This record gives sequence, C-alpha cells and structure tokens, in this order.
Amino acid sequence: MTSLLRPNERVLSTLNADGSRRWLRPKPSRGRFWRARRAVAYFLIALFVALPYIRIGDKPAVLLDILHREFTLFGRTFLPTDTVLLAALLVGVFLTVFFVTALFGRVWCGWACPQTVYMEFVFRPIERLFEGEPGSTRRKPAGLKAVKYAVYVALSVFLAHTFLAYFVGVDELLLWVRQSPLLHPVPFVVMLATTGLMLFDFGFFREQVCIVACPYGRMQSVMLDRDSLIVSYDRGRGEPRGRVRRNSAGRADVALPVVAAPAARTADCVDCGKCVVTCPTGIDIRDGLQMECIGCAQCIDACDDVMRKLDRPVGLIRYSSANAMAGGRARVLRARVAIYAALLAVVTGVFVTLLVTASPVDIRILRGRGQPFTLRDDGVVVGTIQVKLTNRTDHERAYTVEAVSPASAKVRLDENPVEVKPGHLSAQTGLLEVARGDFDSRGVCDVQIRIRDGERFERTIRYRTLGPSGHAGQEARP
Repeated sequence: MTSLLRPNERVLSTLNADGSRRWLRPKPSRGRFWRARRAVAYFLIALFVALPYIRIGDKPAVLLDILHREFTLFGRTFLPTDTVLLAALLVGVFLTVFFVTALFGRVWCGWACPQTVYMEFVFRPIERLFEGEPGSTRRKPAGLKAVKYAVYVALSVFLAHTFLAYFVGVDELLLWVRQSPLLHPVPFVVMLATTGLMLFDFGFFREQVCIVACPYGRMQSVMLDRDSLIVSYDRGRGEPRGRVRRNSAGRADVALPVVAAPAARTADCVDCGKCVVTCPTGIDIRDGLQMECIGCAQCIDACDDVMRKLDRPVGLIRYSSANAMAGGRARVLRARVAIYAALLAVVTGVFVTLLVTASPVDIRILRGRGQPFTLRDDGVVVGTIQVKLTNRTDHERAYTVEAVSPASAKVRLDENPVEVKPGHLSAQTGLLEVARGDFDSRGVCDVQIRIRDGERFERTIRYRTLGPSGHAGQEARP
C-alpha cells in the first residue's frame, strides 16, 4: 500500500517523498546577478514606501480611494466614468506582461515581484542574521528565534500600514495612528489582517506562493516560446558530470572533477550541487526548465563561482533560450513579439489620446420623464430636461447653462450656475422654453446650449427638443 502512495517522480520541490513539508533554506550566492537584483530590490522597496508620501501638484502620486471611487495615478485622477481609459490601461498592463515574458521570460518573478523582493532581500536576510547562514555549524542561542519573529511582526505592521496608505492617503493614516482603533475599527481590522497575511506568507508559506499559489508559473508554457530568455543549463558542455573531491580541510568549496584519464572527459559540471543548494525554490536547473524556476539567476552565480575556481569558462548555467542552447540561432524579433508590440502600441496610443483629449467636465443633457412637451397659451413650447455635469477637475466649479440659439430659447434650472465639487456628479432638472415658431414642420427644433465655468472651459451642446407634432426626444450630442 505504501508503494502505491509514493510517486515515481518528485511532485513539488517543497515536498518530501512521504508528503511532508520540505523546508528550504537556500544559501545565497552573492555574484553579479545577486548584486544587481539586490540593487533593484532596494530601489523597489524604497519606491513602495515613498510613493504614498510623494505628491504631484496637490495630489498624491498614487491613491486608490475605493470608498469614493477615485483612483489617482501619478497626478491624474480616474473616475468610475472613465471606463474606456481604465479598460485601455488594464489591457495595456496585460499586453506588457505578455510582451516582456515573450522576450525575457520570468524576469518579473526573479527581479521585481514583491514576493521575491521581500522574501529574498528582507525576510531571509533577517532570518540568517538571527539563525546563521545555511549550513553553518555555529549554533545561535535559541532565544534569537523569538527575537526574529518579533522583528517579523514589527516589519509586517510597518508594511501593512504602508499598504493601507495607498488606499486612504498618508494624512488620513497618520490621523488614525494617533487615535484609538475604536474610532476607525474597519481600517484597523484591515491592517491587522494584512499584517497576519504577511506573517503567514513570509514566515510560513514562503516559496510555496510561487510554486503553489501563483498562476504565473503555470501560464509560462503559453507565454514562453523557444526563443524566450530563460535560465538554461548547457548540457552539451556539462554532461557527463564529474564528482566532487574534498580538499585537505575536508571542505568542498573548490570542486574538482575526478576522472581516471584526463583526456577521457571534458565536461565541466562537477556535480557539486551548489546550483541546487542556492535555489530559492529548491529545484535542480540541470533537469531543464521547470514551473518552479523564477529566473532569479542564483544558480548562475553559484555555478560561475565554481567555474572560476576551476579556471574554466563561466556560463555553464546562463540566461539563454531553448533554441540557442540546442545550437540554433537566437531570435529576438519574431511573430509573437511583433504582434504583442503592435497591439501594445495601439492600446498605448488609444490610452494617451483619450488621456490628452479628455474633457474637464462630462456633460449629458437628457429629456425628462413624462410628456415630451407642453404648449402654453402664449405660444411657448416647454419641455422637461435633465442636465448632468461631472466635474473632473481638482477644484469646485460653477457651471452656467444657457441657451444661445434660437433666440427664443431659454433654460431654467433649479440651480444655475450649477456648483459641482471635484469628482462629483450634479444632476439638475429644469425646463427648456422655445417659441412655437422656431419648430420646423416635423415639430423638431435643434437648440444650442452652452455650458461654461467662467474660467477656461466652454462648450456648446446641440440638443434636439420636440414641439407640436414632434416625435420622441433624443439625447444631446456634443
């Protein structure tokens, strides 16, 4: 029965053969790629912490105000009515992911993903500080593990507050920090839940987020092709593998191949296992491209270090493509990349055009409910209208609504000028009066209605109103 439950091959790099958790403590390989990734990671961490405090004009650089349905990105506020803009932005993000992945593989996972950045350059270094380097024989006091978790908690609380600042703003967050949690229980619970999730993630779940939870690895078979840049092991140069000979001190820091006759073998891999020991997801890159590989290049740094000690060329493990490793020609420009680039250019063009040409106010003039018009005894045709104005600026505006033609036309609203707060919608119901003589034989009159704020904005809207013998009203057209 036991043999039936044991798989013939490894299922996950974090599972032992009996199904128990295999805890990973990768040994960092501090080579050129590790140093570059560390610089990128520290920059991204600093950016994440600083962005809520940066202001562009009088707006925060990033504020995702879900409660008021306002989303500010780099000085521009998007409203729920910006459906086309938001759709173009979302499509652009997805196309960028496809485009970058087709070219550079999982560069996001290994270099910029928050899971990798904080796990490998914040939480694991803290762990090594209190528990020692992986493989070290020096014992640390048992109490330091409790101190480590205390630091984890403090760091998670700080990151949770920073995360919350993206949704409520720094000013509101600082006010909440100084007050009792009873005055703002919902945000406090959100902060506690975020802190708990971070502790669970970086303290327990760890690399399993990349292996089990994240769908990106499972999508790579669709997003990658044989010309995408991936971390690759040069089998032609590395096989058959040698063995490791320990030096006089009993250490295997310098790995040497053991062969019966030097001329009988020229392969460079000495099977030292350092590429496996350093992998943050616990895989052996020599088995080929795997779902768990996040493209972090730790195995490249480890292998290059061994090759230098053996006075052999570096690059036994390197960034390359499947075609290049098979002896083919590396291709950057190909159909998939060209299609992604073209689509991304179109979507970017649409987004920029909509962004530049966006009006500071959304205007809609609609026919009111009920009968389309009333004919007064003095020969004036009266119709009910509804004027909807959405102020897209950052300041309160007062919009004057008036009819400019025909001469007999008059607009009478409950409030005129219409005062609208920033980001708000005002709907005013009123009357449109037009002399009967201005209607054509079909009972139709096109009225020009002007909306202006007395400063820089002015627009004239054509609205078709109905009179005697008219048909159903139509919505205003700019």
